[in-house]
Amino acid sequence: MNRPHARNSLGKVFVNELFSALEQLRFDEKVRVVVFKSEVQGVFCAGADLKERAKMDDAEVEHFVKRLRSLMDEIASSAKMGLIETTRGLLPGAGGTQRLPRCVGIGLAKELIFTGRQIDGQQAFSMGLVNHAVPQNSNGDAAYQRALALAKEILPQVDIASGMAIEGMCYAQNIPTRDRQEGMAAFREKRPPQFIGK
Repeated sequence: MNRPHARNSLGKVFVNELFSALEQLRFDEKVRVVVFKSEVQGVFCAGADLKERAKMDDAEVEHFVKRLRSLMDEIASSAKMGLIETTRGLLPGAGGTQRLPRCVGIGLAKELIFTGRQIDGQQAFSMGLVNHAVPQNSNGDAAYQRALALAKEILPQVDIASGMAIEGMCYAQNIPTRDRQEGMAAFREKRPPQFIGK
């Protein structure tokens, strides 16, 4: 990411560029790992571009926050992070209030959200928020090197045929369920599903 004048904050154009890049990567069968890196010294991403947002009307804000939430569904980061919106009189709007409690528990999530505290990679690792935290190296590719080492460790263990067979068996168990039928009906009827656990 290279938006130094805005500390890599997420504005409309930048978000669209990230979506475009992710879309290209999604269909590249050679890609196994994606590492987001900042080209701006000392900054990964400042969060939403609040200067840009201040110029939006309510409808534009709502649309942008939904788009930002979708982007967060696609990616995660292990840099210094925090849900600092409360320090600006806002609420985390890109899904943070839902994702964080599921990762670290309700109590810790409340503490982090209400205080707006930022945490580093090591703290995120100790909370179970990320799987790995690596100190940056002189080449600036420590995360890539860790991902590469992990991929080399996993690759010999992967048997796609076995994995596909297991997935097929699991999916076959799902097909006759009432919840699957309800989910499909709800999708067709554009309404929330009413699952019953059967």
